[in-house]
Amino acid sequence: MADPRIADGHPVFYYDLTDPVSYLAAERINATLAVVAEWEPVLGAALGLAPRPVDRAALARRAAAIGALPFRWPECGPAHPATGNRAALAATYAKQVGRIVAFSMAAFRQAFAGGHDLDLESTVLLAGAACELHPRALLQAISRPAVAATLERACDRARLAGVVSLPAIEVRGSLFAGDDAVEHAAAHMTSTGARR
Repeated sequence: MADPRIADGHPVFYYDLTDPVSYLAAERINATLAVVAEWEPVLGAALGLAPRPVDRAALARRAAAIGALPFRWPECGPAHPATGNRAALAATYAKQVGRIVAFSMAAFRQAFAGGHDLDLESTVLLAGAACELHPRALLQAISRPAVAATLERACDRARLAGVVSLPAIEVRGSLFAGDDAVEHAAAHMTSTGARR
């Protein structure tokens, strides 16, 4: 059964917290799209996506162009990228309690502007603290099978939508992916008359 939010033009933003291109998309999506997107954290590895080469200079230029904080790379990547499992579970819980955007932005900035490893519990807790998630509640949540199952369903949803690269934005059955996904989705929404 189709998701009614998508049928009504409600876009879905699929992203991986360990992906720098997803980070740059997250920095501009809410200000660029004609309507507020549903943020859906996923794991690229669970979708069968191989890590892509990272052009640090190009990403730095893109960050400067959109006014994002300068990149500061985690020591774990990109040669040894973080898996993001713990952070994705935390983001899934944050979505359940209505703090998905705040948590995701805090996690992205911890990783790519602060240079912290998203596989570390301390990094996830810092991101949680930034959006007032209690550390004990967050740690309990990421160990719950129900939260893991919800994340798995999100990955299944992305797979069914045809996501083969991240970030991706689904709008009314159309899928836009990669560095320019936000701009292409915005243009599509403008041409089809979507409104705030």
